Amino acid sequence: MNRKLVLAGVFLLAGLIAFRLYQEWPSDDAAGGFQMPPGGFGRPVSSAVAEYGAVFEAVTLVGSLRAQEQVEVSPRVSGRVESMRVDIGDAVQVGDLLAELEDDELLQQLQQSDAALAVSAAMVQQRVLELRNQEVNLERARGLQDSGLMSAEQLEQAQTRYDVAHSQLNLARAQEGQAEAGHRELQIRHEQMSITAPMSGFVGRRWVDRGAAVNSNTPIVTIVNLATLKLVAAVPEREVTKVEIGASGVVYVDSMPGETFTGEVARISPLLDPQTRTAQVEVVVPNPEARLRAEMFARVELSLGSNREALRIPRQALVVRGQDEGVFVLREDVANFTEIDTGLSEADWIEVTAGLQPGDTVATMGANLLKDGDPVRVVGAKENEDTSS
Repeated sequence: MNRKLVLAGVFLLAGLIAFRLYQEWPSDDAAGGFQMPPGGFGRPVSSAVAEYGAVFEAVTLVGSLRAQEQVEVSPRVSGRVESMRVDIGDAVQVGDLLAELEDDELLQQLQQSDAALAVSAAMVQQRVLELRNQEVNLERARGLQDSGLMSAEQLEQAQTRYDVAHSQLNLARAQEGQAEAGHRELQIRHEQMSITAPMSGFVGRRWVDRGAAVNSNTPIVTIVNLATLKLVAAVPEREVTKVEIGASGVVYVDSMPGETFTGEVARISPLLDPQTRTAQVEVVVPNPEARLRAEMFARVELSLGSNREALRIPRQALVVRGQDEGVFVLREDVANFTEIDTGLSEADWIEVTAGLQPGDTVATMGANLLKDGDPVRVVGAKENEDTSS
């Protein structure tokens, strides 16, 4: 019995609460009360009207900026690194000393070569004196032979001694030249122990430290010249014919938002990739203040010189369904998917070449969430007009 009384009390209390809430609920006509959203309960979308406007034909190239001049500096001779004179980020000029290799052994060889050169020079001097002596003897023998005081055989012996002395002088001079060549070779090798910068720029990488054993295949440092950068990108076949050498473009760098740089088409490849049907286009970007860095990701917008009136819609109105491009045309608060053909595209606008008529209203924001035949309600400008009225 007590249980029934408790349940009855609970139901009575719930009924009183419900009645009280009903009395407090505002009517549809009360100010500030609940009202049906404009357009009903369809999906909220923004809209725009397809209309004619100016379109500018351009192509966007995407890629990484690269140094126009970059070189990995390697030694010409093998050895062990004695000292490093530069590090990453250092500015260098042509001929600046980058590193030195140990040269103790080579210096010893140079000393031996200097001594050999001195011996060769002394030998030449000796042979010159011997030749002069034999020349005097030959002249004396000729005079004696003319006077009948020397036989022809003795004159012939004097001539032979002169010829031998002359040959020995030539041999000494050749040996001296050989010693000089060897000495010069050692000097060149010694000069190559000092590794210098082949161009001006900045040290981009340092590959070795002091004490490392290196050879002609071992890079010491990488030097990059940042005065001019380049971007190489693939341009589609239908657009590459419109790109000309010397055409200017605007360069955007993702890591430097809000800033723009200038670029110029320097080279266009005459060959197309048979797989992608694209050609390589090289754009050079002046960088006199060295603010840009190699390998920065960049975009270059090249104007193709076309400026005309065309039917266009906002880019956000375009919807892709599989392989089809289209828009949702709004008619009597219903979204109907309509396939279109597109032409040129800009940052905010897309040209429509077929599928729409001027004045057609299309869904923009929220279009990607729609399905064909969905009821919609337009928010934004139209909704604001209804509110203001």
